[in-house]
Amino acid sequence: METDANELQRVIGAAAEAAPKLAASTPVERAAWLRAAADALDEAGPELIPLAAKETHLPEAPRLRGELARTTFQLRLFAEVLEDGAFLGATVDHADPEWPMGPRPDIRRTVVPIGPVAVFAASNFPFAFSVAGGDTASALAAGCPVVLKAHPGHPELSTRTGAVLREALAGAGAPAGVFDVIHGVEAGVATVKDARIQAAAFTGSVPGGRALFDIAVSRPVPIPFYGELGSVNPVIVTPGAVKARGTEVAKGFVGSFTLGTGQFCTKPGLVFLPEGHDLSDVLREAVGAVPGQRMLNERIEGGFRSGVGHLREHPSLTVLAAPTDDENLFRPSLFTVRAEDFLAAGEVLRTECFGPASIIVTYAGQGELLKVLDELEPGLTATVHAEDDEVEEVRALLPALTRLAGRLLWNDWPTGVTVSWAQQHGGPYPATTAPTTTSVGTAAIDRFLRPVAFQGFPDTLLPPPVREANPWGVPRRVDGRRD
Repeated sequence: METDANELQRVIGAAAEAAPKLAASTPVERAAWLRAAADALDEAGPELIPLAAKETHLPEAPRLRGELARTTFQLRLFAEVLEDGAFLGATVDHADPEWPMGPRPDIRRTVVPIGPVAVFAASNFPFAFSVAGGDTASALAAGCPVVLKAHPGHPELSTRTGAVLREALAGAGAPAGVFDVIHGVEAGVATVKDARIQAAAFTGSVPGGRALFDIAVSRPVPIPFYGELGSVNPVIVTPGAVKARGTEVAKGFVGSFTLGTGQFCTKPGLVFLPEGHDLSDVLREAVGAVPGQRMLNERIEGGFRSGVGHLREHPSLTVLAAPTDDENLFRPSLFTVRAEDFLAAGEVLRTECFGPASIIVTYAGQGELLKVLDELEPGLTATVHAEDDEVEEVRALLPALTRLAGRLLWNDWPTGVTVSWAQQHGGPYPATTAPTTTSVGTAAIDRFLRPVAFQGFPDTLLPPPVREANPWGVPRRVDGRRD
């Protein structure tokens, strides 16, 4: 399915025409549109879920049903964000002739939509990170039209979901052109290059995301590119945790790295265990109990076969558990390596292997552990399993872990990213191309908003959030104090 050049021009043109109309809409109006979209997607679930299962090989229950519920929850949560109003960052500084650095003019600051946004859907979450996923929800909430580039792994689902979303938005009163779906690599690249597109969001591989990032920042007028790319998500297990609940931790680890056939961006790809952990038998048994599962598509299957094949052949690795796959079902592989050999092996063991494979790195002490952490590239998450009486030892690790990730977990597993006000799903490159942002949670809206300060304007010309009477009743900071 490829969108031809004429159709692409129509879609981008419609988005550009819709942009000022969408920017003029109120947050309350957009909240109603998002709720209408959520209701329509819920209603279409009996049609969409089987279509998703057919194209992605993911099970209908509980996976896809739960994912659709997450998707519609996101839309409704952004409706709450809009009604709350704090996202506008409304700030009023009245004129002050006695301001310590000299007379201060009247300055009022808020945010405006950045403009039409290109969103690239992900393969591994056909609802929550796809057509109506978090990037689309947050961009629409911000007041930005969306041109959605469908993932080739689920084209029929993308087309149908797009139709449901488009019809729901139109039925709720959103302007024409506010949302549409395109298909094909060439169409996606052309969209990022188009001068009418003002930002882009992407979830996918490092090579694909980096190529689009380079295009976005090399345009005559560069645009922000919010890419979520790769992550190995290290997990640290302390000696105290092994002693107190080693079996529980081992089983939890296997459950996490095999969840969804290892096709989660937060899959723990590296787990650090102290030497002499004595958990090998437990780990082998837990891995052996995981049934073979399908992967998302042939391209991902091929990439996993290649990646895990290189790991099996690597001289520094010992195969702890590697059941034989059949033609279509993939079972997990687990490897182990000493920390000093891991360091000597270079990048090959530190690169994400997308699928049900992980590496255990055994360390001799905290000094060696810190040395390895200092060599890792950043990612989305970093996890610690430890006991309460080890807090001082863990405290010494926190600077390294904070450098590595945008979300730190204590005695939990990184797979499973809730959508909430405090969530952070991002991190330094290559986890993301914009480490100051998140693609999950309410703060995701900030990516598609641009601050503007109005100095000395008459009240009638000011945006409602910063007018003197605050007609929308939004939270504000006035002369340095919360009102």
